Amino acid sequence: QVQVVESGGGLVQPGGSLRLSCSASGSIFGMIATGWCRQAPGKQRECVTFITHDGSTYYADSVKGRFTISRDNAKNTVYLQMNSLKPEDTAVYYCYIEHLGPRAWGQGTQVTVSS
Repeated sequence: QVQVVESGGGLVQPGGSLRLSCSASGSIFGMIATGWCRQAPGKQRECVTFITHDGSTYYADSVKGRFTISRDNAKNTVYLQMNSLKPEDTAVYYCYIEHLGPRAWGQGTQVTVSS
């Protein structure tokens, strides 16, 4: 079984920054990618970024140029640096692990952007 734990959420003013962390442990077979999705109240879950095992990245248009995903393989941790935050970025952010087993999700961390 794979355990995924997110941290780093919180309340920030518009224009501010936050860094989320995602740590994974357990039976990870054939790591493919780690990504972040978010879900705002009353909205569908939106996947905004991922990073592959070899370091390739993808960003949704809604976050491109503002969010940066990176990984520290030694710590088995992925980071999401979020800059120039907007109120519409408010959501629960979920990290997931894509590997040869079933996709594993974390419990989510709340990000609130408000003045």
